[in-house]
Order: sequence, then C-alpha cells, then structure tokens
Amino acid sequence: MHFIALCTDRPGGLDIRMQHRPEHLAWLEANKARVLLAGPFLDAAGNMNGSMLVIEAADEADAKAFLAADPFAKAGLFSASEVKPWRRTFGATL
Repeated sequence: MHFIALCTDRPGGLDIRMQHRPEHLAWLEANKARVLLAGPFLDAAGNMNGSMLVIEAADEADAKAFLAADPFAKAGLFSASEVKPWRRTFGATL
C-alpha cells in the first residue's frame, strides 16, 4: 500500500536540514525499494522548507515507524508531519 508523507520544517530548520542532508540522502538510497518518490518543498526564495515522500508500507503504523527512522525526523527537523494512504490513479507507474 502507498502512503504520502507531508512534512513541514520547523522555523529556522534550514541549518538542521543541511547538516543532516547527506545522512538523509543515504537513508533514501538504502530504502529505495520502499521510497518511491521524494523531494523537498521550496519557499519563495527556493530554499528547502519541508518534504514530501511517497512510500510503500503495510499499513499506517508501518509507514509512521518507517518515517520515524528518517535522519531528518530523528534530528527534530519537522514541526509537523502527516501520513495519508494514497492510491495512484493516473500518471507514471510507481
């Protein structure tokens, strides 16, 4: 089953994001079988200020546990996060 994770960085979080970005990217690569799509949200100046991921998980609890292992989450980068079940209806096959 697919899930969408919508994560908002805490105010002033860009320094935390940049500090932990190499570890986060390595985590994405190590989990590429489960992370189908991922990328940052951008503010008006083009600075990263959040994340969106499409992941594969057995259920919502599994999705949340998986996302808790993200180095960004472990570093306390996110002020808010939401996980929603999702079904692809149109577009590229994931």
